[in-house]
Amino acid sequence: MSARSDRIAKLKAISKQRILILDGSWGVMIQKRGLDEADYRGERFAHHNGQLKGNNDLLCLTRPDIIADLHDAYYAAGADISETNTFSATTIAQADYEMESAVRDINLAGARIAREVADRWTAKEPDKPRFVAGSIGPLNKMLSMSSDVNDPGARLVTFDEVYQAYREQMIALHEGGVDLFLIETITDTMNCKAAIKAIMDLEDEGYEPLPIWISGTITDRSGRTLSGQTVEAFWNSVKHAKPFAIGLNCALGAELMRPHIAELSRVADTLVSAYPNAGLPNAFGQYDEEPHQTGHELHEWAEHGLVNILGGCCGTTPEHIAHVAQAVKGLAPRQIPERPKAMRLAGLEPFELS
Repeated sequence: MSARSDRIAKLKAISKQRILILDGSWGVMIQKRGLDEADYRGERFAHHNGQLKGNNDLLCLTRPDIIADLHDAYYAAGADISETNTFSATTIAQADYEMESAVRDINLAGARIAREVADRWTAKEPDKPRFVAGSIGPLNKMLSMSSDVNDPGARLVTFDEVYQAYREQMIALHEGGVDLFLIETITDTMNCKAAIKAIMDLEDEGYEPLPIWISGTITDRSGRTLSGQTVEAFWNSVKHAKPFAIGLNCALGAELMRPHIAELSRVADTLVSAYPNAGLPNAFGQYDEEPHQTGHELHEWAEHGLVNILGGCCGTTPEHIAHVAQAVKGLAPRQIPERPKAMRLAGLEPFELS
């Protein structure tokens, strides 16, 4: 058994024993560093045309010390799993900065930094091994929705282009040593399907299989993804991937996300994850929910057996994650339900033929 296979086996075993803890926001923590343009450019991109400030994934190459520090902070707070700093590290997303050529290096560096920090924590605390999730974020171009209100069929990308962008990212993350793939903040299920196909094709080509974690986003009180699906319809659309975990993150705070997590908990025959924002943003775009408030909300979810993995998204910090970890310590993870066999399909709504 390879070292990675051994880690994956441990991850799956631990998930049956207790609630796993994911890290929190990266954006808010990077903002707190007060970085300037020179931090993003480093020596490698000193003469690049256009502004690079705000391209946080690039810091894997230009300020790896900061990225390692943030992994350290989240593992110290109690996180079992930390994400690579590669949320927007695809050729499609990096085109905004004309940084497509750096995509492979960003993902390799992001995975290697996270791996080194995780392994150091595991060596220090062998009874609490740390794991690395390869962060695969949404794109700024969608397959499910038109880019032109006057032309319903208009698209800025093709399925093959989205597939290829995700494939390049995933190969580098895999080679960098991640333990699982996290397709997260999904607003468009078709984009997610392209990512799923890229993962499955890598397995067919001989790459070591890695667990797939899928996390969608309910964009508002409608209870639907941006591309229009209900929670159950979204699950029906991606369950063929047999994911290690399915969940929701971003857009909503814990209070508003709870009914959607409860619904996902009811229908999903795999682990359920949730990492909500620290409440809703205020008028200035800041998040006011205190760490103890987040911990209290997520304690209630765990107490009612809704979740297997908990963490934080926008606005959450290591302090939030520490409160969540403490709040759910000793509580049993959700029991995976056995649902009767049926044909389950989905458009915007679910359809079940039992």
